Amino acid sequence: MTPLMRQYTAAKSQNPDALLFFRLGDFYELFFDDAKTAARELQITLTSRDREKSVPMCGVPYHAAEGYIARLLRKGYRVAICEQLEDPKLTKKIVRREVTRVLSPGTALDPALDSGQNNFLAALFATDTAVALALLDLSTGDFRASEFTGATALAQAIDELLKTGASELLLPAGWPHGEQVERIRTRTLLDNWVFTRDHALPLLERQLGALSLDGFGLEQHPAAAIAAGAVLHYVRTTQQADPDHIDSIRFYERTEHLQLDQVTVRNLELLEPIFSGSDADATLFRALDCCQTPMGKRLLRGSILRPLIDAAAIESRYEAVDCLRGDLVLREELRRPLAGVQDLERLLARLSLDSAGPRDVLALASSLRPLPAVREALKRCEAPLLAFSLERLDAMEDLRARIESALQTEPPLTLAEGGVIASGIDAELDELRSISSTGRQSIAAIEERERTRTGIQSLKVRFNSVFGYYLEITRANLAHVPADYERKQTLANAERFTTPELKDYETKVLTAHERAIEIEKRLFAELRRSILEHAGRIRRTSTAVAEIDLLANFAHLAALRSYTRPTIDETCVLEVAAGRHAVIECLMESAGEGRFVPNDLYLDNAGPNLLLITGPNMGGKSTYLRQAAIFVILAQMGCFVPAERMRYGIVDRVYTRIGASDNVARGRSTFMVEMTETATILNTATARSLVLLDEMGRGTATFDGLSLAWATIEYLHAKIGARTLFATHYHELTMLAEQLPRLENLRVAIKETPRGIVFLHSIERGPANKSYGIEVARLAGLPSQVIERARQVLKQHERSERRNIAAETAAPVQLTIFTPLSQRVLDRLEETDVNTLTPLQALNLIEQLKNEIRQSRGGNG
Repeated sequence: MTPLMRQYTAAKSQNPDALLFFRLGDFYELFFDDAKTAARELQITLTSRDREKSVPMCGVPYHAAEGYIARLLRKGYRVAICEQLEDPKLTKKIVRREVTRVLSPGTALDPALDSGQNNFLAALFATDTAVALALLDLSTGDFRASEFTGATALAQAIDELLKTGASELLLPAGWPHGEQVERIRTRTLLDNWVFTRDHALPLLERQLGALSLDGFGLEQHPAAAIAAGAVLHYVRTTQQADPDHIDSIRFYERTEHLQLDQVTVRNLELLEPIFSGSDADATLFRALDCCQTPMGKRLLRGSILRPLIDAAAIESRYEAVDCLRGDLVLREELRRPLAGVQDLERLLARLSLDSAGPRDVLALASSLRPLPAVREALKRCEAPLLAFSLERLDAMEDLRARIESALQTEPPLTLAEGGVIASGIDAELDELRSISSTGRQSIAAIEERERTRTGIQSLKVRFNSVFGYYLEITRANLAHVPADYERKQTLANAERFTTPELKDYETKVLTAHERAIEIEKRLFAELRRSILEHAGRIRRTSTAVAEIDLLANFAHLAALRSYTRPTIDETCVLEVAAGRHAVIECLMESAGEGRFVPNDLYLDNAGPNLLLITGPNMGGKSTYLRQAAIFVILAQMGCFVPAERMRYGIVDRVYTRIGASDNVARGRSTFMVEMTETATILNTATARSLVLLDEMGRGTATFDGLSLAWATIEYLHAKIGARTLFATHYHELTMLAEQLPRLENLRVAIKETPRGIVFLHSIERGPANKSYGIEVARLAGLPSQVIERARQVLKQHERSERRNIAAETAAPVQLTIFTPLSQRVLDRLEETDVNTLTPLQALNLIEQLKNEIRQSRGGNG
């Protein structure tokens, strides 16, 4: 192996699971399997280093590498950056190279990150009593941790992990539950000593600059602190830099917010459509996102995932939104300046980890420029929450002035190009630039001055790469050469000389550019350090900007779409008048498809608290269910709602069992997934929850499914008492309204015409008497022969069912000699659920059994 390849092999052996970007001059090169992988994923040419093609290689220009690396990170790869640590011009040996950073999906900082969502690096850690989850968005400094206890601790932690959409997960070596986190594409195992109290807690304390973790809520949660310490260890190891922007961590409990598990987030399409390839705009986030700043977008996303549960906090948001909604001028005076604020959090993170370029720093300054206008507008807002934001919003005009005075107005992309620092900052730098830019004039001036001093008019100042700058004088004029000239070379017809002045100038010219770059790097590093001294101010301002942007966005939506302010009630009520589905209404308006048909909703724990909804598919049952949940989420986010009126009691958790899905890889059928999700609801819901169940029991035999749905409704009604919407095709369930006092039947309204059915998309009281499944199949385009045959079969089954019912009601039960009378009566009694019988039904049953016994005895003589 050549010395270069030995150097490569050593670096690769230290990072075997990463693609090694090996710096060679102006390129990053990859070799062997890394080259094959990168060429395939990046669609670049695969070449070889030797004639035998035994060393595959490919490369990318170093100045464009960031984009290529970002693409690899998004695909789940880890990338190690091996840099040249010496100037090749200054060494005669092989240039020293070392891995300076290891990048992974969870530590990505590139500008291509989605501005609307966090890029979380997560860690899971379990003890005998708790399971801890720590989350860090290195690109913003958002650091949080939580703990889960009890029999379902692991399931709760993994559910929370999946809901956040973490890009990378850190686990202790030997983690036994790998199959449960398989949805996280990048999983990294760390040595077990990283997840120890002695290592993790001191590391976390040093990072936060604290003697104790008590002030961060972690003193009583050691597992969460250890998980957080493991995250910090990984960041420090891979970045080989101090993440100074991480100066705080927040411990949180799931009960601090309205709880939405990842099944509910998926079913309601809050952030992503259920089906890949579906319209990306068909999500609640996209429907609500009119935010002006990246920080506001991320706060909106977080608010959707974690709506508030404290009534006072919700009301304070309502008041702020109300204040801005009613004043168009004030609202626009806030929103328009915010559009000029770039991602303060991520710019600060790039500065902290020394990956920010000159344009990033200038972007930070330009993002501070609109803040004085935002402050002036906020001074006219009376809402307490906006007044509090004004107190935290620091315009930082001193920092902006410092940056703008230090940098050129249009700096290059990197420091290597020069021309970053403004003129007048450093006298030596200005002189070096002057030398570089006025070289010809300076040479001409020296040449003219020497001609005048010596009287030799043919004297010339010249340059070559061997001797540098020199004075050339013909042999005829050698008698006039001054004594201070130093001979450098003798030619046939001339002599070449130099002078102290020319030597000094040569040194300056030849080293001017390199020296200027060194000075600019030093000055830029000083500027970076001075900015990081104000990191706390920048983070506080960024948080305030995000909150202002979110509230202004809510006000904008309320004014634009006629959203109204909800009313919080102390009881467990959910009342909506003329409610519209926020997402579907938005999609219909953008497509020009008319107006959404509004519907009312009323649920109350005193009754009715369980709505049983029947009717045909495509009539709007699922929309009605989802709409109820979205109203609760919007209201508890502090947003106004698309309705004429809404009154509600605080909801502690929203549950959904909507649609069909399976997990074949783990041996779970559609029905098994459905039952698992239903079990979670029945085991954990409370009277303050909102439960949505759609088409329960459809994944098994008809009578099995009907029985399970029947029993589930009874349990929800009798044991839990949660506000529940239950959509079904089992019309038999509508009979439960006669037995359960707090259950009410609703149906999807349709209109029958000679040409088929028309969906009215409205909900009315009462049970549906038909399913209209064949009509829906006709609308879907099934062949006419199939439709006609289905109608014939349906008529046969309906006639058969009517005959069976008639026979059962007309004829008494006949006993045979093979069925003893006592056994038949016992069977009837055993099959009867006495808890669901009304007094009248119980008396009728006794009378039937008596008649049966009397007739049987008479028949047998």
